[in-house]
Amino acid sequence: MIFHRFSTKSNRPKILLPAFVALFFCLFVAAASISAQQDQPVETISVNTSLVQLNVGVVDRQGHAITNLTASDFAVYEDGVRQNIASFEATDAPFSLVLLLDMSASTQNFRTSLKQAALRFLDALAPEDRISVIVFNGKVQAITGFTLDRRKTVEAIRYGDERLGNSKGETQLYKAMRYSLNQLNGESRRRKAIVVLTDGLDTEMRNQDRTAAAHAQTDAEAIAAVKPNQSAALNAVLNEADHLGVTIYPLALPSGDPRHLPFPDPTITAIYTSARARLQTLADRTGGHLSEINHLEDLGRLYAEVAAELRTLYSIRYQSSNAHGRDGRWRAIRIDVTQPELIARTRPGYFAR
Repeated sequence: MIFHRFSTKSNRPKILLPAFVALFFCLFVAAASISAQQDQPVETISVNTSLVQLNVGVVDRQGHAITNLTASDFAVYEDGVRQNIASFEATDAPFSLVLLLDMSASTQNFRTSLKQAALRFLDALAPEDRISVIVFNGKVQAITGFTLDRRKTVEAIRYGDERLGNSKGETQLYKAMRYSLNQLNGESRRRKAIVVLTDGLDTEMRNQDRTAAAHAQTDAEAIAAVKPNQSAALNAVLNEADHLGVTIYPLALPSGDPRHLPFPDPTITAIYTSARARLQTLADRTGGHLSEINHLEDLGRLYAEVAAELRTLYSIRYQSSNAHGRDGRWRAIRIDVTQPELIARTRPGYFAR
């Protein structure tokens, strides 16, 4: 994330959020499609726009969220060159959100707690926020399209796993992520995010990691052999999130914590460590943050904190002035304002693909 100081007029009110909430902000702007197709993940997303979409959080030095700024308070730079702001939305603009729930076999023992926490998340959202519930194991299924009807959303959370069925223990996390991005493709210019509850263990990646670490003799050798951020599936999700401006908030279940493996060996340690590292990368690159769930009773609180963060974001769009267009290179983003008392956070940049 990029951190820059700036300030606003002293007579503007400041809103206090819990310290955890005020320290992290995200972005998510994007594009996505309400699709009735529910079983087969969509593999390709095409975006024909050079608009760069950011969501920006602002706090003062005490961690108070500042939610009453205007477009004139912000300056956006790409690779050090100031950009013209094409559009600006205040923090009270509605958003579209995918609630993505891991219903694989590893979550079976605490499925009730998972559902109760997701229901608490709904209570923290605004009435105009549109929610889609997507569940996955070895299959991926959208239980509801984007809707304002909270009754439909509640039913989807309560009974979505029953509609999904069994899948022989497989987990298609990254296909579910791409499917979620595709679903967001029809949500116009609303601010956008994916909140995914998972242990991070994807079946295909797990098999690849096992092969990479098979000959390692120690944990360190095995972890070094995997190279989690070189995964093609991970980078496909990151590239699409770059195009769409979607922020990803992973909530990492304790069943995937590499620090608490019951029977660790170098290969297993590498698989779990790499899975958690990929969740961290998803958050860092898209402007969200990773919440590690140490105790299941923390789930409801963490969901509520994510919802509170979403309500403190500004949305900014600009047309990149870079003459090289989509050359695949990294573009660094910086957000400034006129005075030095506040701190802005957004995603660090994007690959121009």
